[in-house]
Formats: sequence, structure tokens, C-alpha cells
Amino acid sequence: MATFFKASRTAVWVLAALTAGCGTPPPGRRYEPSWNSLSTHRTPEWFKNAKFGIYTTWGVYAVPAFRTSYAGNMYEKQRDTYKYHVKHYGDPKDFGYKDFIPMFKAEKFDPDEWAALFKAAGAQFAGPLAEHHDGFAMWDSALTKWDAADMGPKRDVVGELAVAIRKRDMKFVTTFHHITNWYWYPHWFTQYDVADPKYSGLYGPVHNQKNPPKDWWRDQDRPNREFLDLWQGKIVEVIDKYQPDMLWFDFQLDRVPEGRLLETFAYYFNHADRMGKEVLVTYKRQDLAPGVGVHDLERKQMLERSNEVWLTDSSLNMKGSWGYAPNLDYQSVDTLVDNLVDRVSKNGCLLLNVGPKSDGTIPQEAKKRLLGLGKWLKLNGEAIYDTTAWMIYGEGPTKMKADGKYGLEEPSRYTGRDVRFTARGNVLYAICLDWPGKEITIASLKRLYPSEISRIEMVGADGDLEWTFDRHKGLTIKTPENKPCDHAYVFRITRRFEKFKMPDSLK
Repeated sequence: MATFFKASRTAVWVLAALTAGCGTPPPGRRYEPSWNSLSTHRTPEWFKNAKFGIYTTWGVYAVPAFRTSYAGNMYEKQRDTYKYHVKHYGDPKDFGYKDFIPMFKAEKFDPDEWAALFKAAGAQFAGPLAEHHDGFAMWDSALTKWDAADMGPKRDVVGELAVAIRKRDMKFVTTFHHITNWYWYPHWFTQYDVADPKYSGLYGPVHNQKNPPKDWWRDQDRPNREFLDLWQGKIVEVIDKYQPDMLWFDFQLDRVPEGRLLETFAYYFNHADRMGKEVLVTYKRQDLAPGVGVHDLERKQMLERSNEVWLTDSSLNMKGSWGYAPNLDYQSVDTLVDNLVDRVSKNGCLLLNVGPKSDGTIPQEAKKRLLGLGKWLKLNGEAIYDTTAWMIYGEGPTKMKADGKYGLEEPSRYTGRDVRFTARGNVLYAICLDWPGKEITIASLKRLYPSEISRIEMVGADGDLEWTFDRHKGLTIKTPENKPCDHAYVFRITRRFEKFKMPDSLK
């Protein structure tokens, strides 16, 4: 069977690295490979305060620029990706996915330019997709030749971005999607290169070559030891080489043997502990035990406030490819702002995706959206960063569409009467998701004591605002004559809290 490793000594290195961080912990090891131990790990304060980050879906699939799922779907005749491929590149028998790699040159890739854009967009953490389902690693790996340093761009994309992002005081993130590589390519199509063991370093070990049943990836077909060694080894390698502050995982972690997950995360947490770093992992669905990581919702958001911090991974475009494709329907800046505010008010954070072109440039339409969001955050960021969710998330007439437990992300339909709350210190922020007109009455704020309200302002506008209080109707605020920005509008309500006077008998 073809091996993934460049040399046998690499497998020994992976085993040694994991053994050093896991197994039975020697004295001084904080985390053991058990859910009990890992659940004692705490979500870092930096993440709770940061609220907003950016990652890039960029890889070989940017060359055909059709869909991020191009790799697996191009071999199945019923897929529109197959039809597109035949039209533009010929039969997959003659031109397989591997043949796109030499075309992935990234000749205009500038990590400093990317990092500067992310910083200007207001991101507090950022990083690249380390490996997608397609099996092509975006770093300089000792474990596989199918990586961006040995092929295609011949650059260490992850390493270069790590330096550029940290230089701008952002935390560094890597995202991993590679467990799905086992299910991604249809190995039963023996006429294609996906069934050739010579290419199993990219396409995964050849397996399941019989015509699979419907929903074949949901059945009991499980990754073998060779594949899992590589899956685990790649994560350990990225941890050791780049010390990411956050490991984000796509779905199907439930396909990894439990012991592997425990071992990998114990290694990561112990490694960070030795380095004096605060780190976190994310997961989707129910793929990890409670308390070990941050729950991530793909393109969704909570309907109500959560007592646990959570995350949404979303994209600049509303639907379609996560990687670059022509004519994507990019979200408006107004939608980006409103959905960010809604998440933060419900104790959530946002990881926003952008898909660069294959040459390494970020599309102009994407840049405009990011800079528009950054402009709003530059003025109103005090109501987002370093805040906490309030006792209630908000009020208003616009209700999200429910999809099971969570609401679907959708274009902004919010009105000036839709209000969201955040808090920091003695300040309560009431954020109107559209212009409220000459005045607004916020019914939820009837729970306040008017004697505690010191002053009310609108962020970006000069002077104090007039207000009245009715214990039945709520707090009514008159708005300034001119709008200070183009999107959501932030009232800053400064309060003076009365201190409890301790009775002499209790002193």
C-alpha cells in the first residue's frame, strides 16, 4: 500500500510528538487525554473579547473557480461540476484534480497585504484554511509531498501568514477540514486517477471501490489507521511549527476514533500550556463533549442569548462557493454589520470567510465589504470588542427564520425598532439595526432605574441626548439631527451604580 509519509522516520516523529504530550501525563502535565480532563480547559478571554475574525478558503480549487467542492464532484457524471469540468478541461480520465496543482501558482500572493486588509476590516484573529477536503496541505509539511511548499505555489502559505498576522497583533487561526478527505473522492470510479494508489497521498487511501449505497458517506465506512495517522500527524505538525492560537475544525470529527481526538487535543492544550499561550478548539454539531471547545454554527446564529460563548463561520457571499468563484452574491455591508451585532448580543463571535483568487489576489468586491465593515467597527467597535452580552439580547419586530434549534443567516431585513444590547463596565450599549427616526422607545429598558442613568449619547455624534423614562413604556431617546454612520446606530448609556452601604453589624 502506498504510504503518505515522505520517510519512515516521519512516522516515528509523529508518534514521539504525541507521546510527549499525551498518554499518561508525567508530573507537570496539565491535561490528560480524557473528556474529564479536557473539559477543565477554559475558553480564552482574548477570544471572548475579540468577537470577530477572518479566515481564507484558498487552495487548488481556486483554479477552476467553480465550487469549493470541485475536487470530489468533478468525477461524478450527475453533478454540474462534472459537466463544467468536461466543458472547460476535458474528460476527468485525461485531466484529474491533481492536474490543477501546477496551475495553482499564487504569483500575486502577498501575506502582508492580506493581513493589513484583515486588520483594516476590524478582525482580531485571522488565518488560512490549512487543508480542505481535497487533501492538499497549505504549509511546508514533512508528512506529505502534496503541499503548497513542494507543489503549486512552492510557498509556505500557513507560515507566511502566521508571521504577517501576528505582526499586526492579531491572533493566528488555522482551519482543518481534512477528515472528510476519506469520503471526498469516489474511489469506485476505477477509470479515474482517484483510484490509482500512486496518488493516494492526495486522494486518500484507495478504499470502498464497490459502487456505494445511497448516502455512502453516512454508512459505517471508517478511516483506516494509515489515514488517521496522517490526519493526526498533520495537526500536530501545524501545532509544533506555527503555534496557532485557535484550531477550527469542520464537521465529521465524529468519524475520528475517540482516543485520537482526546490525544490530539490534550497535546494541543499541553503544548499551549508550556508555551504560556491561551488557545481554543472549535467543533460543529455534537462532535466533542461539552466544555472542551467552542460550538460553531455554519452560516447560522442563535435565536436567543446563550450562556456559553459560541461561534458562527460565515462567508462574505450569501451562498455558493466558499472559495473564489466569479459573480458571487456578496453580502452587503449592512447585512454584515447587523449579523455581527446580533451574534455579539447573543454571546456569539463571528469567523468570516473570504475566498482569494488562484493568483493570490482578493477580489475587489470582497475588499469593499471588508473595508466597509472595518469603517463601521472603527467608529462603533467599543460596543463590540471587550463587551459582554447583557441580560437580554434585544427586542424588535423582525424575527429570524428558525431552522431547528437555530436561525438561518439571511440578508438584513431589520428596522430601526430592532435593537440589540451589549455591555462593558458601567456602559450599556443599545444598538439600533437601522435608523430609528427622530426618537425611539426601547421597551426592554423599563427594567432600568432612571436614577442610575448618568448620560446618553450616540457613538460618533456630539453632545448628550434628551431622554425620558416611563416604567410602563420604557426608555425614550431623542436621536441627533445627523446620522454618524451608514449602518447600525449605537446609543451609549452611561450609568452610575449605587454602592451597597454595609451595616455596621456586618462589618
